[in-house]
Amino acid sequence: MTVEKLIDVMKRKKYVVFVNDTKNYNLNIVGVRSKNRQAGKFDDKLYIFWKYKGQWTIRYFPITTDPGRYYLNNPLSPTGTAILKPGQYRGVWAIGLHRGKYKALVQVKPVTVIRDYNKDNTLDFDSKREETGLFGINLHRALPEAITVDVGKFSAGCQVTANSKDFDEIMDLAEKSAAIYGNSFSYTLLEESDFDDMEN
Repeated sequence: MTVEKLIDVMKRKKYVVFVNDTKNYNLNIVGVRSKNRQAGKFDDKLYIFWKYKGQWTIRYFPITTDPGRYYLNNPLSPTGTAILKPGQYRGVWAIGLHRGKYKALVQVKPVTVIRDYNKDNTLDFDSKREETGLFGINLHRALPEAITVDVGKFSAGCQVTANSKDFDEIMDLAEKSAAIYGNSFSYTLLEESDFDDMEN
């Protein structure tokens, strides 16, 4: 994936692309959700990219943008398990504590989630049940010192990295960005199908 392809899709959807050529670490944080509807795998992608002095830098991390099988079958809400709806959420995250335990990017502004309510292992992106609010949709890690293979109980709707070292790099970038622009981060969630009609 290139910065150009990501920007092209974001502009087609009329999303903001953050650019500040004179200051470093003006981060664009973009998730790309896989077409796979079977829960449990870290088969989605997170890209963080920024421009400084005419040069784009991009980082890629395997993540899940979906809840794991455990919470699909055991929803925390009576209306169903939360799946973050694709879109751009401005200023949605800030550096804080995930479940009061460790630094992560935590939700501070409303998002829209799709409710998967039929308690199976298939992600129902088109259930037609949506809610908007504060649900604790954070960006955090799975295991603290490892690469996690199965999502398990690590996501009830959060955006979760498979590799703890990747998460450390993400938080390092977030800290550097916050020192310049303040403790506020936007998140854009795209879908793999958004890139289908683009030339390779």
